[in-house]
Amino acid sequence: MEVIIEHSTTFLILAAVFGLFMAWGIGANDVANAMATSVGSKALTIKQAILVAAVFEFAGAVLAGGQVTKTIRKGIVDAEIISGSPDLLLYGMLASLLAAGLWLLIASRNGWPVSTTHSIVGAIVGFAMVGIGMDAVKWDKIGFIVASWVISPLLAGIMSYMIFRSVQTLILNRENPLMYAKRYVPGYIFLAGFMIALVTLLKGLAHVGLEITALQSYGYAAIIGLILMAGGHFFIQRIKIDPAADKYFHYANVEKVFGVLMIVTACGMAFAHGSNDVANAIGPVAAVVGIINNGGVVAAKSILPLWVLLLGGVGIVLGLAMYGRKVIATVGKQITELTPSRGFAAELAAATTVVLASGTGIPVSTTHTLVGAVLGVGLARGVAALNLNVIRNIFMSWIITLPAGAILSVIFFFMLKGMFGG
Repeated sequence: MEVIIEHSTTFLILAAVFGLFMAWGIGANDVANAMATSVGSKALTIKQAILVAAVFEFAGAVLAGGQVTKTIRKGIVDAEIISGSPDLLLYGMLASLLAAGLWLLIASRNGWPVSTTHSIVGAIVGFAMVGIGMDAVKWDKIGFIVASWVISPLLAGIMSYMIFRSVQTLILNRENPLMYAKRYVPGYIFLAGFMIALVTLLKGLAHVGLEITALQSYGYAAIIGLILMAGGHFFIQRIKIDPAADKYFHYANVEKVFGVLMIVTACGMAFAHGSNDVANAIGPVAAVVGIINNGGVVAAKSILPLWVLLLGGVGIVLGLAMYGRKVIATVGKQITELTPSRGFAAELAAATTVVLASGTGIPVSTTHTLVGAVLGVGLARGVAALNLNVIRNIFMSWIITLPAGAILSVIFFFMLKGMFGG
């Protein structure tokens, strides 16, 4: 207890620096995953993707990031067991941030699309098992999280398969696909806008002090969806059609229409990612801040300061802008060939899965979800459309991530414990 009071300022600075480093890693790796379908399908350039991510990742982190943070912050380690030694939890959370951030830096440098959720959860479990004891880990909660790692890519894959099959049925397999694209794509824009707006209104506005009823949320979401649909219709009607382009690729002009839709889903995916994965960086920071603000007491509940959410949002954007290109290339171009129509199906399915998980407090892996969605789109065209070698390498990197986070966390935990006289 005396250690926490004596070094409270130092611990706060370390939490902010390590949290920013972890958020930077999320931007370099996981945000790159989230924007990869847009870039891979050529709906957005790298610079445009970074701009979209800057606005919507930041908005998602600040407006809707607190719900999942509760699970990361106090759902994995049993607070009652370590209530007598809060310094151990403090060291562990700092070690977890540094360990996960370092692993993400290594993975991003090599272009490996790994799970930031795997990284931080593995790190927290690692320090808790070795530094405190097996009983300190809430294994039922861990089982719940691990199950979500299987369920989320499966759910996203099924959803993207169904969405893309609907695109094939309603548009691509018709005699005049361009006419039907102009007819149905505004409806898809409404669906994307409504879904993202609804989850934001239902779950994400408590942090800014705006309380509205569920019925009002549905109404506002429908209005936002209709506005986006009208805007999409406006831009679709002004697309320049090039009949000669269809001679080389039958759907060239149709994909231009889907390019408008991809911008909407890219914004939605960025918001969804910011709302869910910011928790991986700021959850441990919030735990440290809570312990220090409570004078060393491990509280069951603590207020999440706005500056912590802002820290996560800024770090995510910086990471993508500075170091996200390698992972974008892996996910956007190497799993399967993406076009705007395929990328839309993958992004809408992944965004829906992530925002639903974020709203219920389940910290799913965006990497798993998006890769599952891309696989679903590829399967809709047949197994031959998938690059199985790349998929195998991605799965291997996922397996390595969990123990890597745990081992690094244990090392840093004992270093911090030794440095502060623990």
